[in-house]
Amino acid sequence: MDTSFRSGLILIAGIGLLIASALANSLSVNSNAVANILLIAGLILTGWSVAMLRTEIIALFRQRRGEQLLTTLGIIAVIIAVIWLAALFPTRIDMTADQQYSLSPQTITMLKALDKPVHITFFHDRGMRETVELYEQFAVQNDKIQIEFFDPILNPAQAKLRGVQFAGTALFESEGRKLTVNGPTETDIANGILRITQSKQQIACFVEGHGEPDPFSLESHDHMEGTAGHAHGIETKVVTHEQHGMAKARSGLEAMNYTVEKISLLQKQADLSRCDVLIVAGPQAALLPNEIKKIDAFLDDGGNALFMVDPFIPTGLAPVLRKFGIVQEEAMVIDDASHFWADPSTPAVTDYNRHEITSRLPLSFFPGVGVLSPTKESIPGVSVRPIINSSKKSYSSLEKTTAAFVDGKSQRGPLTMMAVSNLNSKAVASAKEMVKRIRGEKIEEKAPDANPRKSARIAVIADADFATNSFYHILGNGALFLNTVNYLAARENLIGLEPRTFDLPYVNMTNTQMKATFIMSIILIPLLMAAIGAAVWWRRR
Repeated sequence: MDTSFRSGLILIAGIGLLIASALANSLSVNSNAVANILLIAGLILTGWSVAMLRTEIIALFRQRRGEQLLTTLGIIAVIIAVIWLAALFPTRIDMTADQQYSLSPQTITMLKALDKPVHITFFHDRGMRETVELYEQFAVQNDKIQIEFFDPILNPAQAKLRGVQFAGTALFESEGRKLTVNGPTETDIANGILRITQSKQQIACFVEGHGEPDPFSLESHDHMEGTAGHAHGIETKVVTHEQHGMAKARSGLEAMNYTVEKISLLQKQADLSRCDVLIVAGPQAALLPNEIKKIDAFLDDGGNALFMVDPFIPTGLAPVLRKFGIVQEEAMVIDDASHFWADPSTPAVTDYNRHEITSRLPLSFFPGVGVLSPTKESIPGVSVRPIINSSKKSYSSLEKTTAAFVDGKSQRGPLTMMAVSNLNSKAVASAKEMVKRIRGEKIEEKAPDANPRKSARIAVIADADFATNSFYHILGNGALFLNTVNYLAARENLIGLEPRTFDLPYVNMTNTQMKATFIMSIILIPLLMAAIGAAVWWRRR
């Protein structure tokens, strides 16, 4: 047998022993004796064969094959270097249309504002790579977030020490507080960070007992609008949607670390002082005087409330709203210029007044919305700001069943559909003193009032349907509701943060956008193509 052939076989055997040594070392648990023996034998055989083949190797490098070999080795070295640099400086590119593998802008904003350290220990298995990458994205946004990863099978001691039995469990710790999170989604993780970094979990109280949408209802059914007892807008349409509950809105609040409760003001033990935000969502019957007194006392004591009141329905809340400088008119907004789909009684809004609530807010719409206006006389210490208005071509209809402009009675747009009002208790006292000075009255020093009105916030939306299960998830309706509650709860740093959802791609357009699309696609573009074709035919003719 040729000497070079034998040396080649020995070289192959030596390389095989080196590979076997590496495999044995990776598989061994207690002793590496076998791996060491294979390593030594492989090195001896490889070194001896290389020495025997030195003449052939030198001749190989002097030929064209040597150049090819060196080129191949250079390419391999470049690839290894690129992989090494990628491991040192990882970069992610999310090419999905809805950026479903990246953190939402709202979550990033929340993480940037985080000012408390958070330590997260996540126990995972090999099938949870996407969740691991999601946690890594959270850690990149703020250096106050520290994350440890363990496999409960490979690290049973760490799992037993922390009381973890299953993969997928995350332990959040911050300033002595601990929290266990089992959800793998971005919303679950963001919610866990919010809950662990906030010393208090705020309570949102929904008033019940007057036909309001149930915040715990998510039942589907069909009904004929106008024959079921109420309608969103003009009572001439069939709507297929989930029951008029607000479970989606409630889930959004809970995902942002709110506790949601229903409260009946008729019960003597009803304690509004526990509520950080009181929500009166579309009552279909008037509240009793005793209930109004409790709401009034809650606001006088510095409480914050969201009132969503439908038009043409007496709620008994008019005195409460007037104390904050807001009047609900007996009218409904009709907007022929900007409305959702083909319903002019559902105004659509894309241009908002500047405010924290409406910052970066997409299109929102209001099925059957009323009209709000300021009181004729200003209220001392109260500042009212209109937040959402209809278009200039809108008008108010004085009847619910028809859309008609009545000269001398109907108002022309823009019409206010949402407003916020702030009561500054210090401004109230100074305003009273200023009035006395103007009148020349003597200002007497009196003992401080035993029960003075405290600073408070309210928001009034002349529609409740926009936040029900039927419409909450569409475009900006859900964000508007959550932003308003966060503003009232003085949590402006959370405005814009909402649970992440991925809906099927579809386009929602106002009537103006639909008309423009129709004219452009059906009329203008075909006419343009016909004109170009005629011009080409005429030129060739």
